[in-house]
Amino acid sequence: MNELQRLIAEARNAAEHSYSPYSGFRVGAVVVAATGSEYTGCNVENAAYNHTICAEANAITTAAAAGVREIDTIAVACPDGFGCTPCGNCRQMMREFNVRRVIVTDEAGEPIEYTLEDLLPHSFGPGDLPSSRE
Repeated sequence: MNELQRLIAEARNAAEHSYSPYSGFRVGAVVVAATGSEYTGCNVENAAYNHTICAEANAITTAAAAGVREIDTIAVACPDGFGCTPCGNCRQMMREFNVRRVIVTDEAGEPIEYTLEDLLPHSFGPGDLPSSRE
């Protein structure tokens, strides 16, 4: 098993803990910090849909709570036969933590690797704020 497959397997494992009673759409994620530490997350739905937490956001905020400020890789898997890529909000969160690569799965469950620039071209980040230009 290569690294991409291992990370996707960990993300699928995380999806097993998904709380998705409304959509049935289980998602898991694993974040690899620049230091090599790994943090997992799964989606957590809520009857008030806009309060649902994505797996990617769950993993990123868990890493941030542990002191991580730079993320090298995030892997995302939807184990129920769906291909999935992160939503716009999660892509923006990834931008905040300088994610270098994003690994997702296609409909067959095979890993596909992207850069964040592939998924979020012309992004807005910390360097675009006026306070960073002073």
